[in-house]
Amino acid sequence: MRRKARQATKPENRPRFWGRHAVAAALANPDRGIVRIWATREAAAAFDIGSAIPVTYADVADLGRLVTRDAPHQGIVAEVERLPDILLADLLDDARDGKPLLVLDQVTDPHNVGAILRSAAAFDALGIVTQDRHAPPESGALAKAASGALETVPWARVVNLARALDEIAQAGFWRIGLAGEADQTLAEALGPKRVALVLGAEGEGLRQNTQAHCDALARLPISDRIESLNVSNAAAVALYAAAVA
Repeated sequence: MRRKARQATKPENRPRFWGRHAVAAALANPDRGIVRIWATREAAAAFDIGSAIPVTYADVADLGRLVTRDAPHQGIVAEVERLPDILLADLLDDARDGKPLLVLDQVTDPHNVGAILRSAAAFDALGIVTQDRHAPPESGALAKAASGALETVPWARVVNLARALDEIAQAGFWRIGLAGEADQTLAEALGPKRVALVLGAEGEGLRQNTQAHCDALARLPISDRIESLNVSNAAAVALYAAAVA
């Protein structure tokens, strides 16, 4: 996947990743710049840390001061450069029949986006698309929730989601917006070999303009004992449905 040329992240904007899966995946990603690592000696011994990466050994309490309160750092913290951007056009150029694309309409919670990335990796999705101003930046919380998938699932950030959906349609994707009020189920809406699953923010759901740029609206056939699913759970169910269709 081609990325834009990397621009150095300002030190104050560099994310700090923590936890074994997030840090190991970052180390294994050739597109990820690793600025420095703090770790206990025991934890560091389990990682393949290049000699060019500065490592500061610290105890568990000191590591806890480097991350958000009560973050499960598992003995290692890494300061990293943000990944170079992926262009939507390049992501679509890599499209293959049967690989679903996820489009997120103003889903801003980093834990949800991280969990969605993890599901996208599990079900071999093509990637995710978000609006740049209404999506979380790379962060330790997001990387932890993604459990390594932040490094492996392509993520295209766009300025205008409606225009992006038009571009996605031109690439041959059938755009299905998930909406609880839809008449048909997701299984009924699936069919074309290329599908883009469009999910909205919790509570508000898909914006009207986003719905207008979908080919179909569909709902998940959940029990009436609950109004809706968490957006990350809905994404996982939708990806599974697309995989077995």
